[in-house]
Amino acid sequence: MKSNRYYLSQMSGTEIKALLRRSETDILAFQSVVQPIIEDVRTRGDGALVDYTARFDGANLAKDKIKATAEEFATAEKNLADDVKEVIVRSAVNIRKFHEAQMPQEMWFKEIEPGILAGEKSTPIPSVGLYVPRGKGSFPSVMLMLCIPAVVANVRNIQVCSPPTAAGPADDASLFAAKVCGIENVYKVGGAQAIAAFAYGTATMPAVRKIIGPGNAYVSAAKRILFGTVDVGTPAGPSESIILCDHTTDPRIAALDLLIEAEHGPDSCALLVTASEELADQVEKYLPALIDALPIERRNYCQKVLSGYGGIVIAPDDEAAIGFVNDFAPEHLEVLVEEPFAALQKITNAGEILLGKYSPITIGNFSLGVNAILPTGGFAQTYSCVTVHDFLKRTSIGYLTKEGYGRIAETARRFAEYEGFSAHVAAIANRNL
Repeated sequence: MKSNRYYLSQMSGTEIKALLRRSETDILAFQSVVQPIIEDVRTRGDGALVDYTARFDGANLAKDKIKATAEEFATAEKNLADDVKEVIVRSAVNIRKFHEAQMPQEMWFKEIEPGILAGEKSTPIPSVGLYVPRGKGSFPSVMLMLCIPAVVANVRNIQVCSPPTAAGPADDASLFAAKVCGIENVYKVGGAQAIAAFAYGTATMPAVRKIIGPGNAYVSAAKRILFGTVDVGTPAGPSESIILCDHTTDPRIAALDLLIEAEHGPDSCALLVTASEELADQVEKYLPALIDALPIERRNYCQKVLSGYGGIVIAPDDEAAIGFVNDFAPEHLEVLVEEPFAALQKITNAGEILLGKYSPITIGNFSLGVNAILPTGGFAQTYSCVTVHDFLKRTSIGYLTKEGYGRIAETARRFAEYEGFSAHVAAIANRNL
């Protein structure tokens, strides 16, 4: 199998722009499919959720079985192998430590001038809906990455949606991960219908103020439609990665790591970016055997990605390679160059940056502690990885003493007068303090 190869110096501006857009452009085509589902859920509530769960997930749920029961949590823990429970608990500890370190001061003040105090107060968002996908497998890691920062941020009302298995229950590992996080409200609903239920609420599922979590094109399309009705959080669509290499990179490691995100699904994007055509040739020699060693479903995904939204990008030089990375703004960036910390200083746009051959995306995705729910589709240019800050809001606070008021009131009155706000002026001029 031969992967795509892109030579930046030979590509037109239009061709480069098309490469930067990757699979995210396809999401627009799903909006017309998703719109009726959203309207149906808004109108029929739980009835629509039951119907779409049967249609898309093959699970027949009664309305009173949409929410996972205490018995299902207990059964999931009993069914799950001890070694799987061990890695979930171990990873949860690291993820919690990292996110606890992110928590800001609850309140702070700065004396702007004598008697003039300005500050901020951080408070948790009152309710959030967390979306944990299940379409191509079981993802307890996503449950940990979403629930732990929400819990650390002290969000009072945390709701989780995750598609059921065909038999009806939620995924065992995801339910166990939710329990490890202290989450009880898990609903066996997926897809666009879950996003609609988060936004509008149903008899079973309460509406929330913000939705966070990755999903397929249908989920991403639903979020775009519902933007404005509810805060849809970090844009997290199909998986994507860039492996940044130079002439010193071990080609076998580069080939191995190129496949990490490629195996997520056919709409993923996986690129290796380098100025060394010799390295590219060596990587390409390793890929067929590595892909053939994968299970057939993952093999097919990798083949489709590397001939679709992925491949190898050849830049004119190392600086141009980093420039392309910043333009692309990948979800995951792995830096396998001779001086990774020097390259780090030049990288400005990426959801996460993992440095060196001992820091593969695999460890970042599960157990390192950093959050693996990251902006996709180029949104890493303006959005951040999921953190406790996604579950907090900041409120400005001001306080003036009599002295402070005397120092600044006339300045504010004159400013208001210039902008033509008469009531603003009167509130100062007629205060009579």
